[in-house]
Amino acid sequence: MAIIDFTARDIGALQSRMTGYAVAPHDPRWDEARLAWNLAADQRPAAVAFPTGAADVQAIISFARAAGLRVTAQGTGHNATAHGDLSESILVKTSQIQGASVDPAARIARVGAGALWQDVVPMASEHGLAALVGSSPDVGIVGYSLGGGVGYLGRKHGIATNSVTAIELVTGDGEAIRVDADHAPDLFWALRGGGGNFGVVTAMEFKLYPAESVYAGMMLWPWERSAELFKRWRDWQAQTPDEITSMARMIQFPDLPDVPEPLRLRKMFVFSAAYLGDHDEGARAVQAMREMKPEIDMFGPMPPLGLMRLHGDPEGGIPGASDHSVIDALPDSAIDEVVELAGPGSDSPLLITELRQMGGALGRVPEGAGALEKIDGEFLAFAVGIATTPEAKAVIERAARNVMAALAPHSRGRTYLNFAERVTNARSAYSVETHQRLQAVKARYDSDGLLHGNHHIEAGAS
Repeated sequence: MAIIDFTARDIGALQSRMTGYAVAPHDPRWDEARLAWNLAADQRPAAVAFPTGAADVQAIISFARAAGLRVTAQGTGHNATAHGDLSESILVKTSQIQGASVDPAARIARVGAGALWQDVVPMASEHGLAALVGSSPDVGIVGYSLGGGVGYLGRKHGIATNSVTAIELVTGDGEAIRVDADHAPDLFWALRGGGGNFGVVTAMEFKLYPAESVYAGMMLWPWERSAELFKRWRDWQAQTPDEITSMARMIQFPDLPDVPEPLRLRKMFVFSAAYLGDHDEGARAVQAMREMKPEIDMFGPMPPLGLMRLHGDPEGGIPGASDHSVIDALPDSAIDEVVELAGPGSDSPLLITELRQMGGALGRVPEGAGALEKIDGEFLAFAVGIATTPEAKAVIERAARNVMAALAPHSRGRTYLNFAERVTNARSAYSVETHQRLQAVKARYDSDGLLHGNHHIEAGAS
């Protein structure tokens, strides 16, 4: 029978095998230990373990197997609400597995499983190199990359998972291995897009790209113009080269210290983009949006370091609730309905209602791609609010679902798992053939389902 109610003796037995530490529900550190970045996730695992390296992970896996428990790895916990019930799992927090380095000659970065984007992006930028960072500096690099990874250089260089060159992990049978295109290529393929279902990652290496500087920034207008501006952005982005990646969103700026004083409590339409290339060409590329006479125009040259905070995401944990959709088209009627639901006059609880430009390299399959080959859609829609109470969470989730329902006629029901903030059938993220192949890899490396990713993939026929 599984150990569900850990005693001091149980946790001591695990602790004695580790150089890191473990925490059980009776420990005064429990509430802090089980906390996720998304504070709306009420994580209640059997225990939480903080390994310092592969040997600790091996000890945790061995202990969990003997105790009849599962193992779930987590970096920061941005996507924590997707885990579901953790009562029979040891939650492995990788935050203590640190380290980040850059080889500028090879254009390769190496990070420990606990590294955040803010640990490696400044280092790369010093060498005129850019990482495929997303929209937040305090996201864990490993979790972001294993799930896909969409950022401001995506249309030029694709999703981050396909820039991963090597992964070190501990498999479900406790073996510490290194995989790449030539070593366990089936497992290397599955990890890149299949997430934490195949092992506990301890280190990762990935490509960096030349970028001395980019032309990037944001423009802001009063949100009463949202419908007009969404339509201008939609038409404009359809003509842009791969060198530019952009996003358009309605924001109700909260009264928080991270928000610049002039924007606090204001409601705005925000266009942001990055152009990888000549600055004058970048300025010309965004001219059609500038002609809409923004109230604030913050575009200009910046080092690739600036992309890490261009989106303005909050740093430090917040309670969030959201929904998303991958869509193929954005007709006027859909824009009008989204603005009616979440824009001026709607009294919407949503903090942000956003559309991200896909296409370019994000929509092409590169040589040697992982399980998530590309983002198969023209736009990625996302809506989120701050959920300070369970009641507020329910209201926000309903509002976000309504926005996605307005876009549903233009979607094929696909899921981008990094944005799926609730328990989701992983089949919705892959083709039938890809999901079956993932199940076969799962059967080979974790046939009894010891490892449980936040979007679970069951073992299938090999």
